[in-house]
Amino acid sequence: MLYRHSCSRRNWLYNIIYSLFVGGAHRSNADLGWEIMEDEDKEAEEQEKHERKVHTSIFAVRTTAGQEKNVANLIAARVELKNLPIKAILVPEAMKGYVFIEAEGPHFVEEAIAGIKHVRSRVPYGKVGFEEIERYIVAKPVIEELDENDIVEVIGGPFKGMRAKITRIDKAKNEVTLELLEATFTLPITVHADYVKLIEKAKKGE
Repeated sequence: MLYRHSCSRRNWLYNIIYSLFVGGAHRSNADLGWEIMEDEDKEAEEQEKHERKVHTSIFAVRTTAGQEKNVANLIAARVELKNLPIKAILVPEAMKGYVFIEAEGPHFVEEAIAGIKHVRSRVPYGKVGFEEIERYIVAKPVIEELDENDIVEVIGGPFKGMRAKITRIDKAKNEVTLELLEATFTLPITVHADYVKLIEKAKKGE
């Protein structure tokens, strides 16, 4: 979730008033339109420069396990209501009990989470480097977690719900060859790696 704040339109309004009451007799509607567009472009450029200069950090907030998404939604609603300079809210699926907030400073985070149900606290000195949470943002291909002889469950296709053992992995094609464990006879099948879910890692020495 990303929040951006628009610039003041005061200068834009002054230019319209000046054009209408001072220079209006000598300007066409087209001239006025171009002037407004130029002012808007300048304001957008200044806002972009300001955003590039603003330094933000990522802060960890401890929550009740299982309530991370509810907490994030409540924080997002407060950010919108109070127009707080919160840039992003991250809820990692793989990390229970934590929400990460990108903001310009810890005081903005405290204002955003104060009194929110299921928030336990902001982690003291809880600045987090982007590299530490990058693994929760960038999805890792399923096939990278698989090895031969791993036990998996087929989660798609005609064999959905059946357990199998991996006998071969083709990373170039992102495919795995399986031996169905519940079949009455040996039946090797080849499926896309996204169609399996790891159940049990192979024991060492197998």
